[in-house]
Parts: sequence; structure tokens; C-alpha cells
Amino acid sequence: MRRIFVTLSLVASSCALAQETTTPIKHLVVIFQENVSFDHYFATYPQAENPPGEPAFTARTDMPTPGVNGLSGGLMTRNPNAEAPFRLTRAQAYTCSQSHDYTREQQAFNSGLMDKFVEFTSVFTATCAQGLGRKLVMGYYDGNTVTAYWNYAQRFAMSDNYFETVFGPSTPGALMVVAGQTHGATVVRDVGTAANQVVEGSVIADIRAPFDDCVPTNVNTASMSGRNIGDQLTDWGITWGWFQGGFKPTSRNEDRTAACASTHANIAGISSTDYVPHHQPFQYWQSTSNPHHLPPSAVDMIGWTDAANHQYDLEDFWNAVDSGHMPAVSYLKAAAYQDGHASNSTPLDEQRFVVETINRLMQRPEWADMAIIITYDDSDGWYDHVMPPIVSQSATPMDALTGTGRCGAPAPGVYQGRCGFGPRLPLLAISPYARVNHIDHTLTNQASVVRFIEENWRIDFLGDQSFDEESGTLMNLFDFRANASRVDRLLLDAETGQQVRR
Repeated sequence: MRRIFVTLSLVASSCALAQETTTPIKHLVVIFQENVSFDHYFATYPQAENPPGEPAFTARTDMPTPGVNGLSGGLMTRNPNAEAPFRLTRAQAYTCSQSHDYTREQQAFNSGLMDKFVEFTSVFTATCAQGLGRKLVMGYYDGNTVTAYWNYAQRFAMSDNYFETVFGPSTPGALMVVAGQTHGATVVRDVGTAANQVVEGSVIADIRAPFDDCVPTNVNTASMSGRNIGDQLTDWGITWGWFQGGFKPTSRNEDRTAACASTHANIAGISSTDYVPHHQPFQYWQSTSNPHHLPPSAVDMIGWTDAANHQYDLEDFWNAVDSGHMPAVSYLKAAAYQDGHASNSTPLDEQRFVVETINRLMQRPEWADMAIIITYDDSDGWYDHVMPPIVSQSATPMDALTGTGRCGAPAPGVYQGRCGFGPRLPLLAISPYARVNHIDHTLTNQASVVRFIEENWRIDFLGDQSFDEESGTLMNLFDFRANASRVDRLLLDAETGQQVRR
């Protein structure tokens, strides 16, 4: 396979050639949210209850709306779990985060029976359980709460067969969406529990990055070896960046290290620190880290390599966009209060961030050649009824899918501690080139996002047992034919998720 290494002296002359694409998409924006299973947001799509006092959702009548592999029939009335699935109202937007670690999720899946969520992933406390107790884990929202997402699905494309690549929480999911890989980890600091976070060289938990001033000094850290998609994009002269709320330092310590202390409150009045370090995957690789959270040297350098090293605050993204310097590939991470993670965020806070972001992007000239992917890091442990194919088997003390210490029977030589696919997650594609009102059933996973970048910009696979090369394509969410149906723009109200009439 071909390889191009671009030096700074050649960047200006090679930019147009390096950013040649296989499709009309020249700008990709990945909105990477937190902790939602597919059934948690789309269990009954496109049928919403539409009670009084909540934003109404009605499936479009000008064309048939395809159904999804959701919840109906016996799964509603005779569900194998100890509690039945049930609808959460818009007033119940604030909930507890459920248990979603590598082992407990496998136990909940119970060899594919999908019947032990209440026992193994249910979490509730008096302040955020909405009085629902252990049944909370079985709850789902419909188009009266996650209204914007249902409207995006109506006008653009969505997958109902997309999975977390491996079981587990945020950090494994974040590593997968940028490298298709959780193996290659070396513990840098161990305060006594790192053996439960890195297993046979694979990250299975939320161990922190060593190349980040804003990581506390009393937690475990681990570095990643090998390459990620940022390394590849840099080598090929393609502009890119990770943009995260709260990344900009609020102050600097006496030794000039960064402090990240900005906070916001969600609609329930719960305040949280904006920047969550273990949600920032590129900080785990020294090659793509910005340990001191340094700013870009100039707005026209956003996306190129300078002291910021492609790691930015969300504010930098909009500075680049508004000045005509939008990178080719941009990952956007909301501040904690808007990232969708139960306990610190809600679907309504998340909706505001997503809608305001997409409305703004749709009114840019770059929208004509843009694709927006919305997806998630993990399921939070919320119930989903679909058992994924186990394409990566593992046998470590932390595995439990098919028995104690077992996730199938791994072949010799495969990296361990990567049991997966894990839980099913939402994925939506929003673009002038997205198929209209389309549900894609192609088997895909978080590493498919990496593969899409590689396919679109003609760059090499990562290798070293990364899941990118073997992952299903996201291209089936799009229709690039000249005569294909197109949706120009869909501007939504950030509070209700309903269409803004123009």
C-alpha cells in the first residue's frame, strides 16, 4: 500500500492533492456523545406516544418510514429480564448512570440470552432514579424527548446494526473510534488498581492518559503504542482535529501546567467539570497529545501541526469554521453537561448541543460537501435486546460472556481483553448525500468510523490487529448518484427538537 509523508515545507503545495477524496464528501464531522444504547433512544421508532405537554412526533406521510430492529410484541410484554422495558417521559430526562464496565456488561448479556441487565448493570440512587428503583436500566425514551434525533432519522440515514467494538465504558469506546484498537497499552502510573483496567495490554476501563496536565495525580494512567487515525491523517497532509468542551485551560499552575476547571450545570441543576480527560482519546498517544493544552498558534493553523498538535477546545472549532479554515476531519466532544452521559447530562441538554451544532453547520458553505456522523462511546449499561456477533473472543479473568473467564474461545495469537462486539449503539449520518429516511442494516462498529475516513481519503489501514480493516463500511448510509434524492437542510428548535419553519 502506498504511503505519503508530508513535511511542513510541502504542506501548502500538496494540500489539494492530499485531501482528494473518493466521494464528494470533503468535510467529516464526528459528533461523539456519551452512554446511550440503541434501544434507549430508538426502541419504538418511528412510533411515539405523543402525550399532552410533550413535543409531538409523527412519522412523515409523504413516504414510508422504515422500521428498526426495536422493541415490540413479546419483548415488551414477556421480556426475559426481571423487569419489562418501559417509556421514560420528558420529565424523567435526568437519570442515574448505569453500570457499564467490561465484565458486568458481559454478565448482563449472559451468553446471548440478554436477560440479566437488572442484576448486573442496574444502578439507582434516590436523587436520580425517578422513583423507579432497579427497573430504571430498562427505560427508553421516544420521539417526544429525543425528538431531534427522530427528526434527523426521518430526513437522513441511521443504522440499527452498529455496535460498540468491545464491551466496556468510555475509554475503550473512545480509543476505538480513533484507532479501532484498545491493545498496546502500557501502565505508566499504578496507584493499586491498574490490573483491573489494563488486561494483557488491552484497555478495558477508564484508566487515564499520561500526557494530560488535567488528569489528577492520584489516578492510574496508561499510554498507547502504535498508530491512530490522527497519525495517518497527519502523514497524508489531511487537516484534522479533536475539539472538546473545556479543553481550554482556565488557569495555569506555578509550573505552567494547565488547569481545566470550567463548569456548567445541566437542566436538573447538577454541575460538572466541562472537560473529562478520559473522554479525550488522542491524549493517550504521545504522538498526538497536547499535554499542556496549548492553543493553536493561529486560526489558520487549526487542523495543521503546531504546538496544539490537533487537540483543541470546541471554541477553536468555531473559530476555524467561521474563518474558512474548517479541517477535513473534525471530532467534536461536548462539555460534560451536554454530552448525554446520565448523571451529569440529560437527553435534553444533549439535544441542545447537537441541534445548535448542526444548525450552524448546515448554514455554512461547507455543508454542500459535508457529512456529520453522530454516535456514542458506550451504552451506559442501558438495556438493548440485540446480541451482537462476537467477532473478537477473549479469555482473561475479566471476561464473563460465556462463563467465568470466557468470551468464546480465542484463536492463538489474537490480542486478549477485547471481547466484542459489545452493546448496540445509535449512529446517524446527516449530509446532503445521506440516504433519505433510510435505515441501514450493514453490520458496523466504532472502528467503521476509522474505516470511513480511510476509505474516503484513500489512506492506509492501521494494522496491528486494529478492527478498521475488517469492519463494515458506513458508505451504505450515503447515495452519491447524481440523480439521488437529497435533503437540503433541516433546521430544528434546540429545545423541542421540532422543525423550524422557514
